[in-house]
This record gives sequence, structure tokens and C-alpha cells, in this order.
Amino acid sequence: MAGKFELYTDKAGEWRFRLKASNGQVIATGEGYSSKAGALNGIESIKTNAPDAPVVEV
Repeated sequence: MAGKFELYTDKAGEWRFRLKASNGQVIATGEGYSSKAGALNGIESIKTNAPDAPVVEV
């Protein structure tokens, strides 16, 4: 199974997402969004803008 994005609401009622690896480990989390659409846009932004993002040591 490939990794997956999970979409959920937190205790404060904000929409959030987390990216899980195929082994179930959480490898990334999103900020809180006031709407489901906002969280979905955050997921799409990651898919679109970072498929081959370099690793930069700062």
C-alpha cells in the first residue's frame, strides 16, 4: 500500500491532515484550517508544489 493523506477535525474543530507512510507512521502534518476545503487545498498544494522538492540543510 502506498502512503496516504488522512483528513480529520481536531478537538478545536479545525480541519487538519496528516500524511502517513505505507507502514502507518505519520511523516507529515498540516496546520489547522477553518474549512475542509482549505485543508484539501493544503494537500493539493503539497502534491503539486513539492513532488521533487530538494533537501536543503540550513
